[in-house]
Amino acid sequence: MGNGSIRPLSGKIIKGVGGFYYVHLQDNRIFECKAKGAFRNRNIKPAVGDNVLMDIIDEQALTGNVVDILSRKNSLIRPAVSNVDQAVIIFALSDPKPNFNLLDRFLIMMDYQQVKTIICFNKADLVSYEDADKVKSIYEACGYDVIITSTYSMGELSGDMVAYDGVDRLKTLISGKTTVFAGPSGVGKSSLLNAINPDSQAKTGSISEKIKRGKHTTRHSELISVGVNTYIMDTPGFSSLFVDNMECDELRDYYNEFAKLQGDCRFQGCAHINEPDCKVKEALERGEISQLRYDNYKQLYQELKDKKKW
Repeated sequence: MGNGSIRPLSGKIIKGVGGFYYVHLQDNRIFECKAKGAFRNRNIKPAVGDNVLMDIIDEQALTGNVVDILSRKNSLIRPAVSNVDQAVIIFALSDPKPNFNLLDRFLIMMDYQQVKTIICFNKADLVSYEDADKVKSIYEACGYDVIITSTYSMGELSGDMVAYDGVDRLKTLISGKTTVFAGPSGVGKSSLLNAINPDSQAKTGSISEKIKRGKHTTRHSELISVGVNTYIMDTPGFSSLFVDNMECDELRDYYNEFAKLQGDCRFQGCAHINEPDCKVKEALERGEISQLRYDNYKQLYQELKDKKKW
């Protein structure tokens, strides 16, 4: 039965497949909805992450209509999601060893889209405390929040590993927010998600069952509810990415450690590559800027420069 004159309910779109939008309410019900015709005429398409108003068509069957999209804080293209508060980029400290060039690409992509990023280095039980701390220090010096995690319980860890409170801190950082989780395959992303929310698989499974109905098999963007106003988007493992429409001269703006030095170089608009009297290169020689980060910058700069020639 319809809800007649009852006021629309507010919820969040957690998945969209084949013209249906799955709206999660704070009482944990998920309604299968269509977008109303009048709404479509405004030329706005609902997206995963949208906060919406919906009318109930049938309370037992959990069906309804999306009647309005509330104002968006942001709207990302990769991954396709709106109203994101932050991203958590996950790399393993070992097995597989971290690809720092890929990490920098992700950081640039999220900074470009003005999304705060937290870096999570997982599998800390596989490396020494000193090695983990060295990697942590490089990115903390660039202004990023960095956490070190292991999904082993503290009782199974030894030595200095007890200095890391990663999973608990991660839970605190994502509470009350919509967070994109991303990282290459094999870094322990699923284990971390399960450590944060042990019943997330069951929740995802129940959503999948509702959506499946024998006709939807493609993987789509999906938010997982893990607490009050707390959502995680688990993105597929990626191996390469970059911001397509960035100019090579813009890249330096996305390396935070360069920013405070840029105005001091001899040449305005210094690319920090071959120019004389470059304060960034001088800081590099003094060990104040990470060689690892600078080498990544040079490689990405050349890629963008070569792309421009095409």
